[in-house]
Parts: sequence; C-alpha cells; structure tokens
Amino acid sequence: MRLFAAVLPPPDVTAELRTLPGSGAGQRWTAPAGWHITLAFYGEVDEKLVPDLSARLERSARRTAPFSLSLRGGGRFGGRALWVGAAGDVRTLRLLAERAEAAGRKAGVTREENHGYRPHLTLARSRGPTDFAPYVSALDGFEGRAWTVGELCLMRSRLPVSGVPGEQPQYEVLARWALGGSPSRGAARV
Repeated sequence: MRLFAAVLPPPDVTAELRTLPGSGAGQRWTAPAGWHITLAFYGEVDEKLVPDLSARLERSARRTAPFSLSLRGGGRFGGRALWVGAAGDVRTLRLLAERAEAAGRKAGVTREENHGYRPHLTLARSRGPTDFAPYVSALDGFEGRAWTVGELCLMRSRLPVSGVPGEQPQYEVLARWALGGSPSRGAARV
C-alpha cells in the first residue's frame, strides 16, 4: 500500500482556493477533494507494518495539541508543481510532521529520501515544465481563513493506471486520530 500521513483542511478552507484565477481550468489542477498537507510520505508499505505504524501515529496525535493553521502564499517546485503554503502555528505542524516521520521509521517503514519538511498543499502538477508564474502571482497575496487542526490522518494513495491523460491519483483516509487525545470523528479502518 502506498501510504502517507497528512492534515486535511476543511472544505470551506479549500473552497477559498477555488476562487483563484485559473484554478478550475485545465487538467493540471489536482482534485480539490484530495487536497491535503502531507506530514510524512511512507511510499509502499507492507500491510503487516500498518498496525504498528497506526499505533505509533495514534500516539503522535495524542501527544500533539490541536493548533491553528491557515493557507497563505504559494510558489512552485521547478516548473512541475504549484503549491499554496501554510501559516499560523507552523511550528506545531512541523513537530507533528517530525512525529509522523519518526512513527514510520520506528514501525520499520524505511524511506531513503528526506528532502526536509516544507509544509504545503499541492494545487497543480505537470508532467513537463509549465509556466506557473501567473498562478504564483495570484497566490502571492492569498491569505485563507484560519482553522483548528484537530486530527492526523493516515492516507492511502492509488496512482492512475489507465494511462488516460489528466487522470488523478485517488486518496483514501484509512484512519484518523484526534490531536491531544480528544474523541476522534472516526475510528481507524486499517
């Protein structure tokens, strides 16, 4: 299973992004239903490791108090990805990301790549170099409303296999845990 840990902004927060110029145009835009802020990417994970990973992520969530976050600004990674950044209590977001990364490592999920954590939500991707400059300019002054991050999610990513141009990855919440040990909205499904 291809897995990652993430924070999911509420629909009313991501709805603000749909008002940006060009955000509904073209096939490069990622599906708003899948918008998330990745905390730790685990890649392909053997199913037998998932229970231990889940237990460790639950502990990470319990040890982290809910915090305030908003989406603000943006940029691009080369000419292949457009993103919106995070503002607010980014320090706690980074701490949660470190804990999610450590949970994976301690559960035996090994990742060779570690590029350092840069909190962002990917808005668009391209297979080849793309001029995202107009979108980066539109994001320059963007500041979304704040929300309280209250849970950590374990996500499954299903990559497109059909070869149909514009097909998007599909994301599924496998489990969610409330931050700070408060009751969660849903039990783990793993």
